[in-house]
Amino acid sequence: MLVKMTPRQLRETPRPQMQLQLILLVPLIFPLAALCADVLQFIDPLIGSNNGGNVFAGATRPYALAKPVADVNGQNTGGFSTDGSSITGFSSTHDSGTGGNPSLGNFPLFPQICAGDEVNNCKFLIGERATDYVQESIVARPGYFEVDLVSGIKATMTSSEHAALYKFEFPAADDKHPLVLLDLTDLWASRQNGTIIVDPDDGRLKGNGTFLPSFGTGSYVMHFCVDFFGGEVFDNGVWVNNRGGVEPKELFVTRGFNLFYLEAGGWVRFSNLANNTLTARTGISFVSADQACTRAEEEIPDPLDDFDRLVTETEDSWREKLDPISVDASGASEELQTSFWSGLYRTMISPQNYTHENPYWNSGIPYFDSFYCIWDSFRVQHPLLTILDPAAQAQMLNSLLDIYKHKGWLPDCHMSLSSGWTQGGSNADVVLVDAYVKNLTGIDWELALEAITQDAEVEPLEWAYHGRGGLQSWKTLSYIPYLDFDPQGFGTNSRSISRTLEYAYNDYCLAELAQGLERDDLYDKYILRSGNWRNLWKPEQSSIINGNDTGFTGFFQPKYQNGTWGYQDPIACSALASFCSLTTNPSETFEASVWQYQFLVPQSMSVLIELMGTEDPFVQRLDFFHTSGLADISNEPVFSTVYLYHYAGRPGLSTRRLHTYIPSSFNSTYGGLPGNDDSGSMGAFVVFGMIGLFPIAGQDVYLISAPFFQQINITSPLTGKTSQIKTVGFDAGYENIYIQNVTVNGQLWTRSWISHAFFNEGWTIELVLGDQESQWGTKIEDRPPSWSEMMV
Repeated sequence: MLVKMTPRQLRETPRPQMQLQLILLVPLIFPLAALCADVLQFIDPLIGSNNGGNVFAGATRPYALAKPVADVNGQNTGGFSTDGSSITGFSSTHDSGTGGNPSLGNFPLFPQICAGDEVNNCKFLIGERATDYVQESIVARPGYFEVDLVSGIKATMTSSEHAALYKFEFPAADDKHPLVLLDLTDLWASRQNGTIIVDPDDGRLKGNGTFLPSFGTGSYVMHFCVDFFGGEVFDNGVWVNNRGGVEPKELFVTRGFNLFYLEAGGWVRFSNLANNTLTARTGISFVSADQACTRAEEEIPDPLDDFDRLVTETEDSWREKLDPISVDASGASEELQTSFWSGLYRTMISPQNYTHENPYWNSGIPYFDSFYCIWDSFRVQHPLLTILDPAAQAQMLNSLLDIYKHKGWLPDCHMSLSSGWTQGGSNADVVLVDAYVKNLTGIDWELALEAITQDAEVEPLEWAYHGRGGLQSWKTLSYIPYLDFDPQGFGTNSRSISRTLEYAYNDYCLAELAQGLERDDLYDKYILRSGNWRNLWKPEQSSIINGNDTGFTGFFQPKYQNGTWGYQDPIACSALASFCSLTTNPSETFEASVWQYQFLVPQSMSVLIELMGTEDPFVQRLDFFHTSGLADISNEPVFSTVYLYHYAGRPGLSTRRLHTYIPSSFNSTYGGLPGNDDSGSMGAFVVFGMIGLFPIAGQDVYLISAPFFQQINITSPLTGKTSQIKTVGFDAGYENIYIQNVTVNGQLWTRSWISHAFFNEGWTIELVLGDQESQWGTKIEDRPPSWSEMMV
């Protein structure tokens, strides 16, 4: 028998008597030395700059628009990579950790000294100007990036909120006139048209370009304004293909003919550079070039003297964002500390605050973009921001609702002011409800209910980039059919299994919100629909790998509209078979196998465990998944599977499983991420793992495991109260990874999970650790909650 609870029971589950005696009036935190350490020393922006992590490694403030870094011609999705490829420019806008096509990287600058001091000898084209960099010269830290080109030019950069500041130091040469070009392009050459105006006197470059979003529909226009300081303008003009001239001073360029992408831009040459150094200030705006100029002038009024100020301000802004959390790292390696703080840092690079940069509407509500994509970020990144930066998280949620009000739908993915492709369900629903059950304030919850209900009930004509598809079948058949006949709307007609699972959880979250707002009619409707996942479970389905029967039966399988079964090999779309995405080998599961999706029923784990044959067979199946090559920890749906042992009454095995991934797959090397960081999702997984609390997004549930540090303090920015995670028997060799017993505020705590009140009310949890599994958290009543009323 397993724990079966309704959402109402979950919310009414008694909490420990926290009104109590608050023995925490004078909490013992940790030694002064631990508190005084500057956490910025443990942040390495280059973690994940190789091996497909696609992180943004340059200078940025938290959630800022301006993000300068060197762009390379290798793994350049985030701009720069330590893969040894060549630098093609220095651009001021980037996304971080995304997959697919490279994002942003608009209007790169490139410095050079042209052979013979002749403009026509300059290297304008990307392929010709690409220059290797000196590997040992790279310096990356919060607010600062530096690299040396083998040409002898040193580039350093920092940023404000909407502008970037570059310093290009050239080799000494009295008879040369260094040149800086601007290329009307972006990282994946998506420019449709572009304009540049070169001021003949001061060399100011102004213009714009129309580009395509890297994972979405439509187009966007970005504007720039570049000013130069520290020298005199020698001459300037525009360039097209591999030639430049001093006339004209303006240029409009289209994409070019067919596959022949037309490269073009502007250039300026200089003389009498002080200390052979040229300073360039780039303002960026989605509204106008004039606004780009104004923002840059306001934020960086004295470019020759502002560099150090900008770096210091950026460092201070990061310290402020990271201040709510502190750790006693006694015994923990520097590598683990670096992974932890760097992971936390990356969770606050995106989404990006584009307030007053939205050309389509200005409602007075802060506007965020680069939700890239919510399918990735809803699981751990947004829950982490709810804890550590609730003000920013509330702004993001209000921005999502503002998008709904002006575009008609909540986005599942949004970048560059454009709607991104939907990967599965309507997962902004989960982000909103996760914040609701954790009592985040400042949100119009009635509006949220309206928006989420629309996702559940109304099918858009084009559900490829918002809403849900196949709702007619969802309502009548209670599953998404294989090869669904859906004349009401259009999208990628695939992913019937994963969409069924995600739609079911979306409906569960909607039921939670409806119940909290006392809409019992909606609660009853959607809590029943949250059980629709059960209709694709095929009890007799087996899984054979390389001719060998795995011994497990019962898997999700596709089903036709007439109720007959289709077939997808349970290992298809795994590392043991072939990759599947929206466009590459689309299948009935998105970016993962049936083996992976079989565990993704967070609302009803007790029912799933029963279907798999109760606890022991479930644990065996989970072990097989994680040890056979089927589990791809680089894909966010796998995150929760590390902790699902909790639901079978074996929480110690969750901690043991976590240690097989940290630090082997998540570490402090340049290739120290298993895949795309996905806007900080990989970083958030590391942070939650190391503090010993893992969120079940959309529920007021954190699964308790042994932390990687002796003690952690987290101060709620909302309440000002400090929660503490303490350990007894901690060892930095991580032999004692099994929880023996737990107290919360001095009272015995037998459950293997805890609620968000831990953070908001400043509770203290103390974990006694040992080197063997214990009976803690094993009883049915102590396991995480699971809804199964409709199955009984």
